Amino acid sequence: MSATIDETRAALLQAALTHVPFDGWGRRALQAGAEDLGLDRAALDNAFPGGPGELIEAYFADIDRRMLEGLEAKDMSELRLRERVAFAVRLRLDLLVPHREAVRRGLSFLALPQNAALSLKLLYRAVDSIWHAVGDRSTDYGFYSKRLLLAGVYSSTLLVWLDDHSEGHADTWAFLERRLDDVIKVGPFIGRTMDSLLSIPDRLVRGRTGGLRP
Repeated sequence: MSATIDETRAALLQAALTHVPFDGWGRRALQAGAEDLGLDRAALDNAFPGGPGELIEAYFADIDRRMLEGLEAKDMSELRLRERVAFAVRLRLDLLVPHREAVRRGLSFLALPQNAALSLKLLYRAVDSIWHAVGDRSTDYGFYSKRLLLAGVYSSTLLVWLDDHSEGHADTWAFLERRLDDVIKVGPFIGRTMDSLLSIPDRLVRGRTGGLRP
């Protein structure tokens, strides 16, 4: 029985990952992975018509999925929100361990100007998944400020993790705790600032109708 497109994509992703540390997230890694699986050019193009960008998006989507599965299996009812977030970030980074060099090459790929939109898209998906998984249901300005703050925490912690050679990534986890402490301190200020920014359109409308004086 022939493989489904999803099965082909999953197999090709894993095959290409073995070449990414050497060839980067480019066409060469995709083609090498296809050759390992005995896939022709048509099958490759059918699986990832978007090329390397679609491949790296598939990789991080798989990480998001596995992270959510791990968080769902964890009883976090006794954990504070801060502890839940810390656990989620650690779990996500642990999932990246088998392909550490591929992740490093991935950051270089996403840092290219033409990949800026994809980079922001993947970062947003990661932090949004974490907030939903730890129980955040905010719909006001807090929705945006929480994701903005966590994006900074996760991005900086990821960079530390990539070059961390301490036992058990102890230096990374210590850095993560310090960054979360910083967020707790500045979080209310960020929230108030964003609340003011989001209320500007409303104030302008009221001003035009006489409800706001110069």
